[in-house]
Amino acid sequence: MKLRYSICFLIPALMSCAAMAQEGVVYTTDGTRTFSLTKNVMTGEKSDNIRSAIVLKPEQTYQTIDGFGFAITYSSCYNLLKMSQDDRKQLLVRTFSPSEGYGVSYVRISIGCNDFSSTEYSLCDEKGPQEDLLRHFRLYTDETDYVIPILKEILAINPDLKIIAAPWTCPRWMKIESLNNTAAHYSWTDGHLSPSYYKAYADYFVKFIEAMRNEGIHIHAVSPQNEPLNPGNCASLYMPWNEEAGFVKRMATAFKQAGLSTKIYLFDHNYNYDGKESEQQYPAKIYQLYEGTDFEGKELVAGAAYHNYGGSSDELNVIHDLYPDKELIFTEASIGTWNNGRNLDSSLADCMVNIGLHTMNKHCIGAIVWNFMLDMQRGPNLDGGCQTCYGAIDIANDYKSYTYNSHYYVICHLSAVVKPGACRIATEGWWYEGVTYSAFRNADGSMAVVFYNSNSKELKVNIADGENRYNQILLPPRAAVSVLMNTNQGDGVRPLGADAGATTAPVYYTLNGVRTPAPTRPGIYICQGRKEMKN
Repeated sequence: MKLRYSICFLIPALMSCAAMAQEGVVYTTDGTRTFSLTKNVMTGEKSDNIRSAIVLKPEQTYQTIDGFGFAITYSSCYNLLKMSQDDRKQLLVRTFSPSEGYGVSYVRISIGCNDFSSTEYSLCDEKGPQEDLLRHFRLYTDETDYVIPILKEILAINPDLKIIAAPWTCPRWMKIESLNNTAAHYSWTDGHLSPSYYKAYADYFVKFIEAMRNEGIHIHAVSPQNEPLNPGNCASLYMPWNEEAGFVKRMATAFKQAGLSTKIYLFDHNYNYDGKESEQQYPAKIYQLYEGTDFEGKELVAGAAYHNYGGSSDELNVIHDLYPDKELIFTEASIGTWNNGRNLDSSLADCMVNIGLHTMNKHCIGAIVWNFMLDMQRGPNLDGGCQTCYGAIDIANDYKSYTYNSHYYVICHLSAVVKPGACRIATEGWWYEGVTYSAFRNADGSMAVVFYNSNSKELKVNIADGENRYNQILLPPRAAVSVLMNTNQGDGVRPLGADAGATTAPVYYTLNGVRTPAPTRPGIYICQGRKEMKN
């Protein structure tokens, strides 16, 4: 298969002496919350030691990063709208603002209901006449009164926010028992999409995208079905790979004919394909079926999405190696009572390594976790859905005080230093058991490294550019550390928000090393796995 590339132009800029004094920043969170996205400034002092050095290789690049984010469900929006306007704005700015916050840049929403909606519903519960099957299509109050208002507030803070959407079920009147038994399956759960409704359901997606556009909201991407191999969710549709393959052709053609550029990500389910032998390598089976064929809108089938509720992230490497020109994105993980998700000391390691870093090191262009915010009773939620899930943020019953859980830290640690359009880059040199990291070069020439140290002792590491220029960093025990180098960060050591750590960060880091400059001539770096040009 032919590998496609895009070009990232990194243009060096002249820097003033004042700017050179700001070498970069470091964010730290540990399991004891002694550090909570605590921000320190790197000062550019000369180190006398370059042992234990990670050498950055910006000329050797991998995927281009779209961003990191949260699911904006009805439940999240319900809780956010219970907050005062000022408190909500402060939180959203801290989370989503590229200039005043961590710069979270991606969200996921549902098309119709999910298990954190007010009720089960689709966007066209009543079937229209044969000549206009979608006559009764409409956005429900979950969208109009909750999700859309919150999305508009976030977009006002970060206009470049990307949004991916997925349905939990099609309208019930579109369901049949199976392709071999075409009797109606009028239920919120299980059932198969009738091939006789492929066109109508493709048009349903178009109507949703256009309805959101009319609200000023651009849908960047969709998947045809959330968890297509899970028939038992509170709202679900069973869609094996061969059925999704047939439907996606109609969907892509409908998008193209409507003038939509919305990307389509296949699958959107677990690494292990829920243990079903016939569904192994689900997206690769669809790609293979499409090989040697052409259909209108085929280029919109951008890649595949994955969750981590079963199997190993090594499956990302398998699919990438088979189809390296197709994108991979991680779209859902949750914390809850089953994994002690409110205990940061136990959950930060697993989430930071498996959701934050393994997905990046195995070619994902982004990572999105489940609910942005839930209340202390893990809701509101629907019967039949997840009754044991926690949000990335727990909000107290006063709708004013709240606590960050591990998912919030994972997404913000990545977003704060790895910006949309960054390229993941290669490294060589230092390695220590129990430390996981990933390195990136941003489009502005700054470089980022995100670490998790799972050891019970602090470690010292030098980040080098290969020319004896390096910054020396301490990794506290059981801590996430995000480093952004070669930037002008303004006024230095101040936390982002009242609960973001000490008001002035402790003297903890030995922040040594001279500035790693941009190339002395315009650099051209190849970012793999993209079809569009990035300047």
